[in-house]
Amino acid sequence: MKRNTTPKMIKVIAGVGISLSIAFSGAVIAAPQQAHAAVSSSTKANQIIATGKTLLGKPYKHGATAGSTSYFDCSSFTQYVFKKHGVSLPRSSQQQSKVGKFVSRANLKAGDLIFSDTNRDGVINHVSIYMGNNKLLHTYKVGVGVTISNFSGSAWDKTYVTARRVL
Repeated sequence: MKRNTTPKMIKVIAGVGISLSIAFSGAVIAAPQQAHAAVSSSTKANQIIATGKTLLGKPYKHGATAGSTSYFDCSSFTQYVFKKHGVSLPRSSQQQSKVGKFVSRANLKAGDLIFSDTNRDGVINHVSIYMGNNKLLHTYKVGVGVTISNFSGSAWDKTYVTARRVL
């Protein structure tokens, strides 16, 4: 009987050992996927910003037609640039301020959307893309068009309402 028990015990131990090996190797494989997701979010932000930069100088027009590339208003600009990279945004800055996740001013990252109330009437009326390093990519005025601006101390900083992360 001892001879029959020993081979069964060896099979059980081997089975448990193989199962544990598979379980631990699966955990090791899963870790790089999480790191990859963080990298792809940062990469996507850089791609969005690069696309936006190709539009520098494009004229500003309030109420610009969605999808038009001959001119933009602030929200048609963000909608267009993000859509080029598979991120759908609503048309207006007010609507865009409700998508994604809230992000505090202290935790802004490249690719985040910053919303301002430049009229100071309690209604969001401007959206810009945070580029990192205190820079905004946006469009806001006839004669200026798509541009890069400093954030700290600017009108958009002084009338800041919220920021959202959509990546």
